[in-house]
Amino acid sequence: MVSSLADAPVTVPVSADRRLRAVLLINLALETLIVVTGGLVRLTGSGLGCPTWPQCTPGSYVPTHEQAEGFHKYIEFGNRTLTGAVGFAAIAVILAVWKWGGRRRDLTWAGWFVLAGVVAQAVVGGITVRTGLNPAIVAFHFLASMVLVAASAYAYFRATEPEGSRALAVHPLVAQLAYAVCAVGGIVLVLGTIVTGSGPHSGDADEPARLGFDPRSASWLHADAVMLFLGLVVAVWVAARLTGRSPAPGRAWFAVLLVTLAQGAVGYTQYFTGLPEMLVLVHMLGAAALVIALSYGVVRLRSWDDAVRTD
Repeated sequence: MVSSLADAPVTVPVSADRRLRAVLLINLALETLIVVTGGLVRLTGSGLGCPTWPQCTPGSYVPTHEQAEGFHKYIEFGNRTLTGAVGFAAIAVILAVWKWGGRRRDLTWAGWFVLAGVVAQAVVGGITVRTGLNPAIVAFHFLASMVLVAASAYAYFRATEPEGSRALAVHPLVAQLAYAVCAVGGIVLVLGTIVTGSGPHSGDADEPARLGFDPRSASWLHADAVMLFLGLVVAVWVAARLTGRSPAPGRAWFAVLLVTLAQGAVGYTQYFTGLPEMLVLVHMLGAAALVIALSYGVVRLRSWDDAVRTD
């Protein structure tokens, strides 16, 4: 006797191919690396190492021996070159999803979003150079990179799960609080760019550009936002552990908590030690790590297995 479809066992689809996940991981690593190299450009005063755009110097797309910018031209040109690598990685993501990912719509849209963002970022970078490193545009350039890191991280973590509907793995109020944490995290990043744009590391060694805010007041406001953010992260972590249908949400938000504490420690240390360049660079890397951790936390708020059980 043939059993009915209702009695048929639920087939759980496999997650994305490991080759696809490798491509997504490389894309995420490059998106993070370009944040670091962008910070290196700023901290070394190499923002105008290539004084024109899209060429590095009039008549040449690569640095020339005759340029007066010294080693700055190589640092800025290296960052521009990495932009090309990031663009190729985004294209590779789209192709990998098509070939190995079952043409998943969620991953495809993420890939196209990142590719469009990379192209837009190249244009913003050119505007940054042509406006003499306007600090507001430099801040926007950094924040846009954080959005691309978040999208890349979402695609990578989502690829570890099958495509399809997913149910909340925590209480709905916990999920809403988690989304509020992400919003506050965005405010923290914005305030961080204001602190940087008001401080000594403007990106140009010869003619520093500033936002005009008092650096100390901006730093205090940034620190206050960080304290609020930390408290909310702790709340989501505890609530995820108490209401989670599995340990995954609690573990994910514990990771967010650890990155937040580490980032806060670096931030306070750099403030009380006079903003040494190396610590500022570590702090920028920490900002990218925090965005990745938040993306991980958001993805783990839902579970495909729970969606299967509740269908």
